[in-house]
Amino acid sequence: MEVVIIGGIILLAYLIGAIPTAVWVGKSYYGIDVRQHGSGNAGATNTFRVLGKKPGSIVMAVDILKGWAATSLANLLLNWDVIEPQQLIMFKLILGVVAVIGHIFPVYVGFKGGKGVATLMGMVLAVHLQVALICLGIFIVVLLLTKYVSLSSMLAAIAFPLLLLLPMFKPDTILLPVFGIFIAIMVVLTHKKNITRLLQGVESKANINPFRSK
Repeated sequence: MEVVIIGGIILLAYLIGAIPTAVWVGKSYYGIDVRQHGSGNAGATNTFRVLGKKPGSIVMAVDILKGWAATSLANLLLNWDVIEPQQLIMFKLILGVVAVIGHIFPVYVGFKGGKGVATLMGMVLAVHLQVALICLGIFIVVLLLTKYVSLSSMLAAIAFPLLLLLPMFKPDTILLPVFGIFIAIMVVLTHKKNITRLLQGVESKANINPFRSK
């Protein structure tokens, strides 16, 4: 019975993560499939680029919420006595990763999604709130200063494992910093093309002008 419950929760985490926010917002309110424009990704970055500040902000917020909600399903397993307290972080990481995979490969729209950075941020919020809020702050500050979502995402991802090395944020389990290092590497690797464009000075900037709505 416990295996069935865990399997159902994992499936639910995937279905939550797979909600194609960018595609649905673009098609429903603008008649545009963001995957056919810009970078071709169905994520917040490309939504900012293609549709502008307001829809980009909405997509980013919902994608963060997806990651947080899916990861927090682990608390249900704990409350239902399906898992032990010492297993909570491990299952949060499992469910969060499944949600990110769902975002990247969404069943609802032909398995063509985004890079999963916003959903990953939601996952981190559910796993380590304090460090996640600092990383979110880094993301926002860099984004406002440079307008490069890709650069903001990479710096926030790199900051996560580094912050976990500080005594005030050091977790009880080695799983979290190891996961943080893995995620930072993966985020950088998935942004290889962005890094090239940044170095060449041709990376697209997000439309986040506060005096303009698109």
